[in-house]
Amino acid sequence: MKKSLLTVAVVLGIASVSKAQTKIPPDIEKLLQKNTCLACHKVDTRLVGPAYVEVMKKKKYKPEQIVELIYKPNPKNWEGYPPMAALTNVPKEEALKIAKWITTLK
Repeated sequence: MKKSLLTVAVVLGIASVSKAQTKIPPDIEKLLQKNTCLACHKVDTRLVGPAYVEVMKKKKYKPEQIVELIYKPNPKNWEGYPPMAALTNVPKEEALKIAKWITTLK
């Protein structure tokens, strides 16, 4: 009986870890909220746009490439998603900080 309970506990523990959401650092989350990125994107889950993790899985972007796509999106990169609006109002320093964080995701 104890062995069965231990097995169940281990399985549940592994399942909860595998479904854990990636934690956004507070400074990055503040920028994502300020610049309305979170209205369409989440870290691990598809929303209106692709999840940030999926962006890095599909193509190993460099931060500068992500910044370029923030200002001038390329809808051909993401079939099945609505085209992203160009976010020219995002300050370049903030866009680069967000982009550098996105490139750390796996």
